[in-house]
Amino acid sequence: MGLPPLGLLLSLCCVSGLPFYNGFYYSNSPHGWNPGKGHGEGIFNGVKLVVETPEEILFSYRGANVTLPCRYHYEPAVVSPRPVRIKWWKLSENGAPDQDVLVAIGLRHRAFGDYRGRVHLWQEREREVSLEIRDLRLEDYGRYRCEVIDGLEDESGLVELELRGVVFPYQHPQGRYQFNFHEAQWACEEQDAVVASFEQLFRAWEEGLDWCNAGWLQDASVQYPITQARHPCGGLGLAPGVRSYGPRHRRLHRYDVFCFAAALRGQVYYLEHPEKLTLAEAKEACQEDGAQIAKVGQLFAAWKFHGLDRCDAGWLADGSARYPVAHPRRNCGSLEPGVRSFGFPDPHSRKYGVYCYRPR
Repeated sequence: MGLPPLGLLLSLCCVSGLPFYNGFYYSNSPHGWNPGKGHGEGIFNGVKLVVETPEEILFSYRGANVTLPCRYHYEPAVVSPRPVRIKWWKLSENGAPDQDVLVAIGLRHRAFGDYRGRVHLWQEREREVSLEIRDLRLEDYGRYRCEVIDGLEDESGLVELELRGVVFPYQHPQGRYQFNFHEAQWACEEQDAVVASFEQLFRAWEEGLDWCNAGWLQDASVQYPITQARHPCGGLGLAPGVRSYGPRHRRLHRYDVFCFAAALRGQVYYLEHPEKLTLAEAKEACQEDGAQIAKVGQLFAAWKFHGLDRCDAGWLADGSARYPVAHPRRNCGSLEPGVRSFGFPDPHSRKYGVYCYRPR
């Protein structure tokens, strides 16, 4: 990675910190705090520069504050302080350029892009250069690199951040296999979600997601998760797993998409209303109740993390009708928990209620 000009760094101003809340926890791992998978070391003048990051994936929630740990030391120890430059950036997952997050010399910091005003170099202890990110956004998950530059030597470590969320398959209103990759990205964003990564889909498969239609993932590959092998889904001869069509042409090929929605800070609820509603009436009813009609990603997140359980189908913002079942029972769909769908009914029909979303 290239370094900014020294004059630019010297003009950087300090970023003031806010009250600190560590909004992450570690996944279970026997390794504890060890030099992470991005651990690096370099030798200069007989002294080794070592950068340490945790091996564990960090998990947090949208809207929380999180600290990505990074610290460095010298072997053998160096007594006198040495001036170093620090650079944090986010690695690209889909062929786009890596994204600069923060650069610093001493107390002079500069943040970039959407991270401005949200990131701070956390230096509680000597040679700690952890990155604090405030008010986490849906697109903040991914892999971050912490680089320490001492003169001509630079070493780095990798930190992986995941948001707690839910993966769900999404189809075009006109049926299966209608999205190219760019349209799939837009479709997920419209449902308060992003295109899922392979790691997120794999984790959802481990938790029981079984879906026979292939969908785009963040890296522009097309895959689908199968927990029970069957004839229409690749045949009985293949073992359960996440099956892949490999990378596809982002503009020419068309599939469904797997979206990822993070846990909510607001509330999704079924609006008690004396009558069934058209889609337009449903949107207006939520607004009159001080809310807005819920999106598909919001309904899935409420089902997954808040146990939303309702046997009444309701309109959602995309024109679909769905209902969430956390506790399966008779006369309420299949015997598995999930979000049931009636597809995209006639928007003028009065057969459904509505699910509303009220931010907090």
